[in-house]
Amino acid sequence: MSRPAHGRPGYHKISKDLFVLTYGALVAQLCKDYEKDEDVNKYLDEMGYGIGTRLVEDFLARSCVRRCHSYSEIANIIAQVAFKMYLGITPNVTCNNLSRNEFSLILDKNPLVEFVEELPAGRPSLCYCNLLCGIIRGALEMVHLAADVTFLQDRLKGDSVTEIGIKFLKKLDEKKYRQKK
Repeated sequence: MSRPAHGRPGYHKISKDLFVLTYGALVAQLCKDYEKDEDVNKYLDEMGYGIGTRLVEDFLARSCVRRCHSYSEIANIIAQVAFKMYLGITPNVTCNNLSRNEFSLILDKNPLVEFVEELPAGRPSLCYCNLLCGIIRGALEMVHLAADVTFLQDRLKGDSVTEIGIKFLKKLDEKKYRQKK
């Protein structure tokens, strides 16, 4: 009996590298298509949002995580389970306020920039990995949480770390998202 393709050793490494290279080509094309960095950033966020709304179902099925009871638990699940599962890294989580609704994910390594040395020339406001913010925001919305997700620091822009900020805004009305039977 043969093993399925996903069971081969190295499969995740190959698919991650392919994704990173393809992502780089996507950002390069968007930079050609849009003059303003803000337009590229918005497009990447919207694309990520669409991915996140679909990816959350796979995440919940594969991870077997239980219902979280605090924003802190959610931030830790995002870092320790989701990032590990899909990108092979585990960001550090820090809480940024006393209300415990703002968190930072500090990425020691960012797989999306593995083959990128610097931002494209003339693109100082480009948020190269804005796709990640959209993915997180879309996934959180699908589990009924509104959040503002932004890059706070980026090594590609000369910062000492890469930091994604997550500010939980409110719990959304679950009735709005229930399917009618």
